[in-house]
Amino acid sequence: MIAAIALIGAVSVLLDVWRRRFMDALLATVATAALALLAMQLTMPGESGTTLAIDARTPPASLDGVRSLTLKGDGLRAAEWQDLPARPLAWSAPTSATLRLEFPRQLALGRLFALTVRRGGEAPARLQLLAENGQVLAETRGAGDLTVSWLPPLAETLVLKARLLGDKDTLLAEGPVPVVVSETRPLAVRGRFSAPSFDVRVLNDLLTGSRALVDWQVTLGKTVTRSESARDKFDKPDLLVVDARWFERAAAPARAALLEQVTGGASLLVLGATANDAGVWSRSVQLPLRAQPTDKLTGGPLPLPVAPLTPATRVAGAWLGQDNGLWARQWGKGRIGWLGAADWHRLAITEPRALALWWQGVFDAVRVERAEEVQWLAPREMPLPGQRLEVCALGVRGKLRFPELGQTLDWQRRTDRVDASCVAVYPRAPGWLRMETQGTKPASGQVYIHAPGDWPLWQAAERRDATARYAARTPVPASATQRTLPEWPFAALFALAMLALWWRERR
Repeated sequence: MIAAIALIGAVSVLLDVWRRRFMDALLATVATAALALLAMQLTMPGESGTTLAIDARTPPASLDGVRSLTLKGDGLRAAEWQDLPARPLAWSAPTSATLRLEFPRQLALGRLFALTVRRGGEAPARLQLLAENGQVLAETRGAGDLTVSWLPPLAETLVLKARLLGDKDTLLAEGPVPVVVSETRPLAVRGRFSAPSFDVRVLNDLLTGSRALVDWQVTLGKTVTRSESARDKFDKPDLLVVDARWFERAAAPARAALLEQVTGGASLLVLGATANDAGVWSRSVQLPLRAQPTDKLTGGPLPLPVAPLTPATRVAGAWLGQDNGLWARQWGKGRIGWLGAADWHRLAITEPRALALWWQGVFDAVRVERAEEVQWLAPREMPLPGQRLEVCALGVRGKLRFPELGQTLDWQRRTDRVDASCVAVYPRAPGWLRMETQGTKPASGQVYIHAPGDWPLWQAAERRDATARYAARTPVPASATQRTLPEWPFAALFALAMLALWWRERR
């Protein structure tokens, strides 16, 4: 564009010079230069805009004319930062204490509820989980991060309370812990074992105690087996459990059929304590096994004896290991887990809760799950009244209705939420906010809206995290010192030159 303007202007100037119209040539030169400078949008070093000091109580709605930002305190929420364009931010994170809570907002009946409080410092503290009537459900003490677990007995909507106590039982923090315990389809498990053991018996008891449908078969001898049929028949199991000896002794067609089920989407867990033939595992599932010392223990919060044969490294080809002695890999649409730990039955009496939580982590790593029609995603930050809340779900389409708000919104896809649809809503009051999807298969859900005074230390941590993310995405400060020259003087000069040329031609 600049070249075209220069070419046309040069031709006009040369024609005026050839005709000895030197004043017209001068005016054409001025008009060409003004138009070219107008199109170039020149910038010069200097300040462009002002520096705005943000007040977290009244965040700005626009940053027009603002060059940079200054901020004191914990900062803004993520939803507030998302509404603002990127600007250089001068901010230092406060050094006061904070804490962060991690817990499932929705839980299937039969699974352990675990609440983790992450806090700075190593001062000893006591964490309590209380029921709605004030009864202590679980308690732990120690330094650093603290975790309590509890097994819900019923499917219901609960607002539990967590309390963090310091030295001499001084109250450090407390607040509500909302959770929805839902009744879901029981887990369908099929187990095949060639060696009876206490470990297998304890695992059976754990699964049965969690309402799972268990189809269990243990070989006691060459012609004797002990079977336990599921209370309800099922054709497609969610989880296949075998011990290593059964797999090694199985015929090739039986192994192929087992792996074919995994390829179709089932999860397979192999109890590796009875493994004896490393070559079988290397050829069938590409698992490299090595002999291990007899006194070696697994890592994590529940140390257990390591199986005689396990991978020697955490990363073993396509297999990825964890501290709990489990190696797992993807296999088609399903997943295979190799459990290189043994003798967990010794903890069934002394540490039943810890053992159940350990098994829950094993199942989660193997991705044992029951597919639901609609899956509600947890909010990314604490929902508060009057603040924008992003509600997202999987497997939904059409509209979402909020009865308490009298609003019906269209689901929208988000680039930062893979396969999920979202809506944005502004809750009006604390408490449970109900949601109802519309379509051929309606589903309902609910999200808890916290009061503005709930968990101030957790809110402070979320604000600091969101502010740090905003500061990381701002442009480099040098770009903010470039000032764009105003365009109106060049436009006015061009117009005056063209009017002068027109006047001289008409004269």
